Amino acid sequence: MLLRFRGPDGTFRLEVNPQDDFSALTSTLGQNLPKDVDLSSIVLSNQPVNGQERRLKDLRGVPIGAPGLRHGDLLFLSYKKHSPLTNGHSKETSSATPSSTISTSRNRLNGNPVLPTEAVSVLPPKPTATDKDIPKNAWETVEQSRLDDELDKKDGKIARPRDQKMCRHGPKGMCDYCTPLEPFDPKYLAEKRIKHLSFHSYLRKINSATNKPELNSSYVPPLSEPFYRVRPDCPSGHPPWPEGICTKCQPSAITLQPQSFRMVDHVEFASSELIDSLLNFWRRSGAQRIGYLYGRYEEYKEVPLGVKAVVEAIYEPPQIDEVDGVSLQEWMNEKDIDELASLCGLEKIGVIFTDLIDSGAGDGKVLCKRHIDSYFLSSLEIVFAARLQAQHPKPTKWSDTGRFGSNFVTCVVSGDEDGAIGISAFQASNSAVEMIRADIVEPSAEPSLMLVQDEDDTGNILTGSRYIPEVFYRRINEHGASVQENAKPSFPVEYLMVTLTHGFPSDPRPVFQSTDFPIENREAVGEAQDVQILAKTLGIGRGKVDQNREVKAVSDFHILCYIHVMGVLSKDEERILCTVATEHDLAEGFRLVSTPGWATLVAILQESGERPPKRDSWSFLPEDHHHYHPDHNVNERLAKRLKSISLR
Repeated sequence: MLLRFRGPDGTFRLEVNPQDDFSALTSTLGQNLPKDVDLSSIVLSNQPVNGQERRLKDLRGVPIGAPGLRHGDLLFLSYKKHSPLTNGHSKETSSATPSSTISTSRNRLNGNPVLPTEAVSVLPPKPTATDKDIPKNAWETVEQSRLDDELDKKDGKIARPRDQKMCRHGPKGMCDYCTPLEPFDPKYLAEKRIKHLSFHSYLRKINSATNKPELNSSYVPPLSEPFYRVRPDCPSGHPPWPEGICTKCQPSAITLQPQSFRMVDHVEFASSELIDSLLNFWRRSGAQRIGYLYGRYEEYKEVPLGVKAVVEAIYEPPQIDEVDGVSLQEWMNEKDIDELASLCGLEKIGVIFTDLIDSGAGDGKVLCKRHIDSYFLSSLEIVFAARLQAQHPKPTKWSDTGRFGSNFVTCVVSGDEDGAIGISAFQASNSAVEMIRADIVEPSAEPSLMLVQDEDDTGNILTGSRYIPEVFYRRINEHGASVQENAKPSFPVEYLMVTLTHGFPSDPRPVFQSTDFPIENREAVGEAQDVQILAKTLGIGRGKVDQNREVKAVSDFHILCYIHVMGVLSKDEERILCTVATEHDLAEGFRLVSTPGWATLVAILQESGERPPKRDSWSFLPEDHHHYHPDHNVNERLAKRLKSISLR
């Protein structure tokens, strides 16, 4: 006969034999109930409330048909669930093998299954029950950067001179025509052709409407990061997604609009040699190249409360370069390079890559692939930039989570409309970063379009591993009206990025002043870093040491990285080395050369020595034999000269 069962997690039907024992129901019910249900606590009842209740384990030995149950009867279930572990997962979930989750985790770019552990670096860290040190209000203890603290202290007002025509007051007065403007004033931004608000200007704009000191109200963080995923801590009490969902935990519909602000306003390269050295790889091989930008953030005074990223060095990680793209390899010493950069007062601030194709005319021009009628940043590049920005969040006390957006920038070296080589700087919007985290979008074969993912191929949302909310975007139609369009199956990538300005200083003063040492990971074009080249660069040979040259030559980020890999210097000696390289202090330089670690390095370089210059084999021939004759024996034309050999 058929019996119906109704519990807190839904209703299901089971076909049972009236002659079977009630104990046989335990395993059958366990297959239809959530994994974290304690089967020994199951209670059966004939009514939802105030019915005759019996524990299932107490009915052992009683036939199912004995209580008078008939075909189609409805029984009500109540039970308890196992208490969760300290990491927030149940025992069954924590013991599940990775193979059991492969079917719900996919990578649509190549079709290969991806384990959930392989994408953890993109997602923000999940809070755990053992994190007792995490405060309830994260914005109260978060440590901002020094630049953000300085900009918070400024009012950002835009001063205006006294209008000679309209101002009727004295020199110490003020009126509407000379009152300082707010940093987010739209007329001033339009006059200066500033497309996006700076982050701190945007912060002042929304904070003035959120927190009003004159009302003596409590502080409320004005910033909140977008969240497009199903919330795991739903208070409704239903099973977590994908087994259950409600209006409290499911994300709302997404309406995309161009982001009105940007986290960084300008990218400044400390020297043009940084770009030229990156282009040299393309000039010699014809393949593309990618590198990470190391520098610092400073105030950008051309924009009210603006921020600029100053690039001091470009590190090229292990990669496979091709004519139409780059494949990044595993970067084993990434943490070591980041630590070395911090000793120099620098940090990883962005990424840069080339996309160049020679025009073939022989005039040095390149093809223009990125323009207003095609794209400026492809959908695949936006996903790449968004993942990097998710790995480098910006800490701020103005957000309820203690972080908001990212200062990580993306630069592209490509051809412009005149056929010259130009640089473009971008950032993925905050909405783009969250949509990548939530696995809502994926790149398409058309660079200018981004695809919206499907929830599940079977069409059942309760069996999928991701929830895809409705996605819309607003555009201006042919009649000039703002209309809302459905983003499925694709939408333009312009809604997911913001543009930045870039340039070079009029008076370059780069931190690193030497560029003689080869760049790392360039064996494909015949450039390699070794001890002998280091000795030659530092002016250290057999029996000779030029200390003045040593101090000047170490001002090269690539030399610092190579010496760090050698592991000769201690931490304190590396700190002195980085001080000499960045501050160019001769006193610190002589202090460096007197350390035991540097003496060991010099001894190693002296043992290797500089390679002697290759002798010209033709110089040993008579003057009338300086022309090549194929009939001559090579052994007759070449000779070895041995000098001062002693057998004592």
